[in-house]
Amino acid sequence: MTPGGKRPALPSPEPPLIHIAPSRGWIPINLPELLQYRDLLYFLVWRDIKLRYKQTILGVAWAILQPLLAMVVFSLFFGRLAGLEQKLPGGTPYPVFAFCGLLPWQLFANALTNAGNSLVAHQNLITKAYFPRLLIPAASVLGGLLDFVIAFLVLLVMMFFYGVSFSVTVLAVPLLVLLALITALAVGLWLSALNVEFRDVRHTIPFLTQFWLFATPIVYPSTLVPASWRPLLGLNPMAGVVEGFRWALLGTPSSPEAMLFVSSLVVIVLLTGGLIYFRRMERTFADVV
Repeated sequence: MTPGGKRPALPSPEPPLIHIAPSRGWIPINLPELLQYRDLLYFLVWRDIKLRYKQTILGVAWAILQPLLAMVVFSLFFGRLAGLEQKLPGGTPYPVFAFCGLLPWQLFANALTNAGNSLVAHQNLITKAYFPRLLIPAASVLGGLLDFVIAFLVLLVMMFFYGVSFSVTVLAVPLLVLLALITALAVGLWLSALNVEFRDVRHTIPFLTQFWLFATPIVYPSTLVPASWRPLLGLNPMAGVVEGFRWALLGTPSSPEAMLFVSSLVVIVLLTGGLIYFRRMERTFADVV
């Protein structure tokens, strides 16, 4: 006790020393951490949707106009002038045929473009707070689902107008949508990580999607390709998705199982490599972006 009757102050314990160092080697995917930040994923998806239609004149009508106008152009030049309408299997009307192929393609192309530019677009968020960076390209991919649902309703109206019925195979559509989203995420992981390091990658994305469009059987049927070569079309994952859509909705006679099997294997390889490369480069995003 001190002369004043007070106890002497005890020395305060020193705070623990925490040493933060960059990770080394290959970093595994932390699934529990991703689940912990699921609310942030929802917020990012909803934010992307609101920003897409903020201060726009047509709003969600763009989700219909993009594939609809492309369908009109393709129907005129490829369906009528190039005579592809007479070569369609099962006598499917060319506008329905083209629109059915454009639906998953638009979902994939928009998701790929948004995911490839997502890290650079969110550089202020990356440099100010920690969270799993994988959520940014994932949110960019999921943000296009609303546009797809709206355009899908238009396809149903077109099928009713042209008298095209569908069968129980329509239940496969959600799985095909999932495959299209995973394909966009797999390629988007590569492009987004590369875009942080090399900014000219953003200029290659429109060229890549344009080339990919004509490498996918959207404006032409896969039956134009010799039967022995059709499974090789599956090396293009979106070829399997587009053919699967037409089989599920329009009942095309050619079964896409072999093509979808090859496409699924390619997507698994792309996604695995993309996750590994993304996690490898993630440690430098905040410094380089």
